[in-house]
Amino acid sequence: MNKNRLLWASRRGMLELDLILAPFVEDVYDSLEEDDKLRFEVLLESEDQTLFMWFMQREEPTDPNMQRILQIIRDSRKKPVKVHS
Repeated sequence: MNKNRLLWASRRGMLELDLILAPFVEDVYDSLEEDDKLRFEVLLESEDQTLFMWFMQREEPTDPNMQRILQIIRDSRKKPVKVHS
């Protein structure tokens, strides 16, 4: 799937998901291995409520492929905290 289609598919009915998925496509997707790109595309086929529960860690997917791409997305959102001295 090309990047424009991915960005469109990343726009969901929930702002919380938009704030997670769109930046991931913009900033990280291109650097993924091909298998992880495919995992992300499959992830986008999930229902919004399911994605929300997964990202909020209220539920975990049973599929190891979905667990992997979710962890990649979660890890990509961790930013180092700057400490001002």
